[in-house]
Parts: sequence; structure tokens; C-alpha cells
Amino acid sequence: MMLIPCPYCKERDENEFMYGGDAHKIRPHDPDKLSDQEWTDYLYMKNNPKDFFVEQWFHKKGCKLWFKIVRHTVTHEILGSYPIHEKILDLNHE
Repeated sequence: MMLIPCPYCKERDENEFMYGGDAHKIRPHDPDKLSDQEWTDYLYMKNNPKDFFVEQWFHKKGCKLWFKIVRHTVTHEILGSYPIHEKILDLNHE
């Protein structure tokens, strides 16, 4: 079991949350202009570091808000959680 620190509701069990992936991945401005390969790459090619990573999470069984956490993908150590609008150093795309 992993405890996730919601910046609004404090620490809760991971089962209360939905993982949203890379917090810095930007949706293409005009997806209709992408080739099939470009759209496939956007949807399925994920950055998968073995290090600290900025992720977005949704508290589905709590405040129902999105937020960011900085989590180590191997050890699951969490350095902190932040409101979704707060800017965090982009560790995901150096």
C-alpha cells in the first residue's frame, strides 16, 4: 500500500486516487493535423524514468481535485504534493 499526500485532504491510501501520468505532457494543439504515427506516439509512448518524476493524480474518493506529486518511480518515495496549477521544475523532460 502506498500513501499519497493530497495537498487538500492530507495523506490517504492509494486506492482513493486515479493516476493521471506525466504532469508536464502537453496535448497537441491540433490533433487532427497529426499523422497516425504522431498520434500513436502521443498516446502510447511514455517517459519511463527510474528517478523522481512529476505526476498528476486525481482524488476520486476525496476532494475530486487534480494535483501533482513528485514521486520516485522505483522506491515510491514522495517528495511533496502540489495544487495542479502550481509550477514545478520539469524533472520529466530534461
